[in-house]
Amino acid sequence: MDNVIKKNNSKKTAVIAVICFIAVIVVVTAVYFLNRPATQKGAKTITVEVVDGGGASEEFVIHTDSEYLRQAMEEAGIVGGNESDYGLWVTTMNGIEADESKQEWWCFTKGGAMVETGVDTTPVADGDHFEATLTTGY
Repeated sequence: MDNVIKKNNSKKTAVIAVICFIAVIVVVTAVYFLNRPATQKGAKTITVEVVDGGGASEEFVIHTDSEYLRQAMEEAGIVGGNESDYGLWVTTMNGIEADESKQEWWCFTKGGAMVETGVDTTPVADGDHFEATLTTGY
């Protein structure tokens, strides 16, 4: 009988220890999320290089706390376009407009590799370097 009582007590002790451990984790997590640093304006610095059809380029250094490329470029006033089902279809960069009759369009790359998302869903991180190149031919 004493063995049964000892087993029950050890099970209760283990359950109480697990509950206490979980409670500590919850409290520590809550304290972290309540006290973490807020995003500050200028928390990220990205570069957007605009390359025209002739190969001339101009770089724009953008200080932003935006999450996505479109927001950052709109803050800098360097992007324009038309809304579509897939987000912004970029037609203008830094005042240079793509001529659809010549099959011109803006190709976005990051570090030389083509970006596989639209500007609305391309995330930005501190130090990112994007290129927007006026491209001819679909």
